[in-house]
Amino acid sequence: MSTAREHILGNLRQALQRGPLSAEGEAGLDARLSDPPAALIPARGRVEGKARITAFCDEAARAGATVVRVASPAAVPGAVAAYLTQHDLPTDVRLAPDPFIAGLPWSEQAALNTSAGPARPTDAVSVTGTAAAVAETGTVVLASGAESPTTLNFLPDTHIAVLGAETIVAAYEATWAAVRAADGALPRVVNWITGPSRTADIEQTLLIGIHGPRRQHIVLIDDQDA
Repeated sequence: MSTAREHILGNLRQALQRGPLSAEGEAGLDARLSDPPAALIPARGRVEGKARITAFCDEAARAGATVVRVASPAAVPGAVAAYLTQHDLPTDVRLAPDPFIAGLPWSEQAALNTSAGPARPTDAVSVTGTAAAVAETGTVVLASGAESPTTLNFLPDTHIAVLGAETIVAAYEATWAAVRAADGALPRVVNWITGPSRTADIEQTLLIGIHGPRRQHIVLIDDQDA
């Protein structure tokens, strides 16, 4: 155990009026952290197959996001261009420096001006991949890293998330396993995003886009005949 971690846990145990953490207790703690017990899963998180995908789309829409299905990755740039045109949004698009996202045929969409990297203050539209998605609440999950800068899902007014239907899990509990499996360990930051940013903290008035994007659009790669 590192000195900093030992100091923090020692302070917590002292505040809880517990004794020192023994070597056996430390091993038990590490075991619980590496293999935590599963929590109860609500009924709406117990869906499988095509019902899981349908539940995700329904819950995402309920949270204020928009979802479009495309049959293949090659159709993603066209779907992005169509969404921006439909809503009269800027066509300068900041892409995540993710090989999958950057490797899509963006050059076929002459109307789009794309660049890749962390979001800049002037970027109005971003496109990112996702680590997973949750049918239970229509949530997309992004893991921070060099290929997935967190600024892309916080700074631009419009965040477009691209995900494959196979990455949709039924409930929150399964998400952690999916995120861990991506890189073998948890990233520094995991962002759970359910619809556009909103708050009603100010006089109970609902405001959109306060802490992040005011629009969330999801491009779901789903061969519905498969």
